[in-house]
Amino acid sequence: MAAEKTANWEKSIQRNPHPDFKKVEASRPPFDPSTTFSYTQTPAPDWQIGSGANTPADPSKSHIPIDPYAPDRPAGFNYKLLISAVVPRPIAFLSTRSADGTLTNLAPFSYFQLIGHDPPLFIIGFASALDAARAKDSLRNLHERRECVINIISESFVEAANSTSVNAPYGVSEWDVSGLTPVYDCETVGCARVKEAVFSIEGKLESVREFESRATPGKVTSTLAVIEGTRFWAREDAVNEERNIIDPKTSRRTWVVWKG
Repeated sequence: MAAEKTANWEKSIQRNPHPDFKKVEASRPPFDPSTTFSYTQTPAPDWQIGSGANTPADPSKSHIPIDPYAPDRPAGFNYKLLISAVVPRPIAFLSTRSADGTLTNLAPFSYFQLIGHDPPLFIIGFASALDAARAKDSLRNLHERRECVINIISESFVEAANSTSVNAPYGVSEWDVSGLTPVYDCETVGCARVKEAVFSIEGKLESVREFESRATPGKVTSTLAVIEGTRFWAREDAVNEERNIIDPKTSRRTWVVWKG
């Protein structure tokens, strides 16, 4: 039922415009693993205070106001618009565990960001309520156990990470779906970190807040979790001697650019 509901919602907003994605993918050039991270100059290194935009705005182009709650506008349109406009976005590859420790969950979340360093604070947004009957597996585990591990995804396991987006029934572990390796050696939490991840963060739930839909008052549609980082894990070849910089050439981390 949940899978059918999700499929119908995605169809209504045309989230995936490619009926045969494998055919579309086959028409694209293959991934080039030899492409590496590099530093360049800014677009206008000689820019001076007060100079304005590097390229003047086209006076023939006007801006269009968009009311997110227009009567004829589905809420899904806001989702599609925002994920195509607010890019790139980092991804939290979240490892959680049920309160009794018997169930584990692994899932990617692109509503994610670092918001502070003292203490280390992160936010993750969930498109669901806290109510156990409707909560996403990761949110349910995070709220009940109040801890997690945030793993940063690298190119080397991006397909495996993406596979955990599957709408599996509660109790079915995405670790098995992905084939990734859980490591239970964390020092402040009981959840597993992803061995393949170059960088991982043990975290404790600091606070959580639900938000009601503006289009459907009284219906909770979003939950925001604030997580405090309590321990960092960095692969030895990716971190410098002072343990304060991760080398992007080694981590080869991924972002969400546009998945419409």
